[in-house]
Amino acid sequence: MRRSPALLGAVVLIAIFSAASVRFPLGSAKPAGSSTGGAWRVYFSPRGGATAAIVKAIGGARRTVLAQAYSFTSAPIAKALLNAHKRGVKVQVILDDSQLTQKYSSAVFFRNSGIPTRIDSAHAIAHNKVMVIDGVTVITGSFNFTRAAEERNAENVLIVRDKALAERYTSNWRAHERHSRVYGRRGG
Repeated sequence: MRRSPALLGAVVLIAIFSAASVRFPLGSAKPAGSSTGGAWRVYFSPRGGATAAIVKAIGGARRTVLAQAYSFTSAPIAKALLNAHKRGVKVQVILDDSQLTQKYSSAVFFRNSGIPTRIDSAHAIAHNKVMVIDGVTVITGSFNFTRAAEERNAENVLIVRDKALAERYTSNWRAHERHSRVYGRRGG
């Protein structure tokens, strides 16, 4: 019996995805090396541990955390950034201008905590979900820094330890910083 190329292709894809699901089941993390000596971890939601992984990464920050977010309502992540700020880590945040009208945005929390906060209104949507920690670790993916992202949505977080990649993200963060405006002053 002769098999069609399409059928063989489908069998190969199923085998690949089956192997991937065995090695990286939903909600798990698996470190891996990269060609530049980096390592990465991936998390999937709902309830895949993404928030806890982000909080842990921020907890390990020693010098800087640059955060960029479209939506930011996660109390655990906001508290982790505040704790880093209190430890002397230079924390800076850029938020989409939609956060000015969100009922539960972290913008006011950050501003009132003394964390420099900027609003990026130069784009239709500033849809980034990024953190760069100590110029070495990048947190990115579809995961908004929200409770819904952890508990209800199907999202992903990729945490990569790679200095070259972190430099590219830092450069992009700085470009957005230049066209963003400072969000208010403490207390008003």
